[in-house]
Amino acid sequence: MKAPTTMWTMVYKVYKEVVPEVHEILDEWRKKAETIEDEELRAFALESVNENTFHNEGGGVFSLLTKKEARKDVLWFIVSYQVICDYLDSLCDQSASLDPNDFRSLHEALKQALHPGTLDETVYYEHREQKNDNGFLRELVAKCQEKIATFPGFEGAQGSMEELSLHYRNLQVYKHVKKEDREPLLIKWYEETVAQDPALSQMRWYEFAASTGSTLGVYTLAAYASKEALTKEQAEGIKSNYFPYAQGLHILLDYFIDQEEDLADDELNFCTYYKNEEDMVERMGLFKEKAEASLSEMPDPGFHTLINKGIIAIYLADKKVQKDPEIKRVANRMIRFGGISTLFFYLNSWVFRKVGDKEKTA
Repeated sequence: MKAPTTMWTMVYKVYKEVVPEVHEILDEWRKKAETIEDEELRAFALESVNENTFHNEGGGVFSLLTKKEARKDVLWFIVSYQVICDYLDSLCDQSASLDPNDFRSLHEALKQALHPGTLDETVYYEHREQKNDNGFLRELVAKCQEKIATFPGFEGAQGSMEELSLHYRNLQVYKHVKKEDREPLLIKWYEETVAQDPALSQMRWYEFAASTGSTLGVYTLAAYASKEALTKEQAEGIKSNYFPYAQGLHILLDYFIDQEEDLADDELNFCTYYKNEEDMVERMGLFKEKAEASLSEMPDPGFHTLINKGIIAIYLADKKVQKDPEIKRVANRMIRFGGISTLFFYLNSWVFRKVGDKEKTA
């Protein structure tokens, strides 16, 4: 079964095949979260399941890359990994200590998720008083391990998946520490990484940081690994086609729509580092072009370029954009550089969100 490469087919398959399966898996994790006795951890766990459906649905799209009989296993991995990401992000956001050792220990769960046989839950909460999540995090990690261990291409893909995961874990540590330490740590990390990979010098430090915050490459590699054997070279190629530019565009758009919210919460937002609106739109346009060029070299290039256009549209159709006239004006400029496919996805996403909102209030 070929991955969808047309707008209509993609939308149909996502809404009819992916979304219902994602919701079923989230229901299972919701039931587990509800058993957590600690009130605060239970609240964070339920938030990670209930408030981030969009993240899981988006990640779930990559299951369309694999054969139908492997799709459920890929979805279980993607949703479980994403719930870990969202749960840990909530724990770090709400942390009073701002302790980088705490954040590193929590994110050991993501490392273990990609290393079957390394399950050790004692490390997750070692720097916290609250430790009893009734096995919630352990079971999420175990489910990820269980699924990827069955993928015929996982051995070849594991190194590239771990590299992307390590970038993500580093970002989560550096962006959650004390406010005065964030920027120096992120810049130092960027400079150290550029020394190892000079090609990244074309990016600014905050653009590099943004590119590490996406899970798209991990999910793409998981999908291909579930399909057939992969060499390390093939996996490296897939990783390089998503990181940094496709992942960077994804997260920069995420920060773009969160600007007002982050300002109110005094949170780090990478879009605020652009000189002005023109600079931001120009750089995002460059990311879009470079992402399209690299994704055209992927297996199933039509699928990946379509996903890239869809990501632009889905973020720009977000209700946060629609509520803010200034952000909406800039968003309309970005929709234009996405082309007709982006416009289609934009209109479809806007209508779908409206229908979803009505169903919730009915």
